[in-house]
Amino acid sequence: MSRAVAGVGAGWRTPVAGLLADRARAGRLGFVEVVAENVEPTAPPAAVVALHDAGLPVVTHGVTLGLAGAERPDAGRLARLAAVAGTVGSPLVSEHAAFVRAAGSADALHGDVLEAGHLLPPPRTRDALAVLVDNVREAQAQLPVPLALENVAALVSWPEDELDEPAFLTGLVERTGCGLVLDVANLFASATARGTDPLAELRRFPLEAVSYVHVAGGTWEDGLYLDTHAHPVPDPVLALLTTLVAAYGEARLPLPGVMLERDSDVSPATVGPELDRVEGALASATGRVPT
Repeated sequence: MSRAVAGVGAGWRTPVAGLLADRARAGRLGFVEVVAENVEPTAPPAAVVALHDAGLPVVTHGVTLGLAGAERPDAGRLARLAAVAGTVGSPLVSEHAAFVRAAGSADALHGDVLEAGHLLPPPRTRDALAVLVDNVREAQAQLPVPLALENVAALVSWPEDELDEPAFLTGLVERTGCGLVLDVANLFASATARGTDPLAELRRFPLEAVSYVHVAGGTWEDGLYLDTHAHPVPDPVLALLTTLVAAYGEARLPLPGVMLERDSDVSPATVGPELDRVEGALASATGRVPT
């Protein structure tokens, strides 16, 4: 299966624009990801346009669509995703298998829109999967490029869950043909909170459907692992990444791109060393520097 992105990527943020440009020129950056809600479709950052013009893939990543919610996808949000993707020449758009609001319009159930301000996990039931499938199909019809959905960090499970996460997302892929963004940091956080084995769960994801991989940092607090995107990537998450590399080798599948996410305390001094660690982990697992 061909991949739209490959190598080591990074979430594009203004404070590290120079660092990412330097790594791209050195051949050490495979792609970048921009958060659609932070990009004006008619005036994207010049540094992002320069990376695209130099041939670097720029993935458009949405965070507010809420495809796992009960309401239909918002037409305006879909149009914005499509516009950003077109402006920066994205090979794909990514979003989340999550819900983010409780009502879709001002005259809905409670008389207002209840925004969570967070990516919340849907109940993993067959009915919830059917809703997600319908919403993903609608989004796919409105987007100019393929859509990939990311697993979210979930610190709780719903009591009515009928499926575990690998089975839930496999069902989504089989019924929609969408890709996945496999976030190993989110997987680690969710499995730690649920008391399950992240290594066992990792091997049950549909690896052939993974468009690219997310890696991020976090911290422990009161015995709970919090996926903060603001701390160094912990060793157990890097271990999950190397296990994933091995699984692709065993399956004789091409390794998708692996991207570092960092949303707070973003600077060349924090992001540069973390990119080096991800690059080193992949090199040790594959025997070569990823490109």
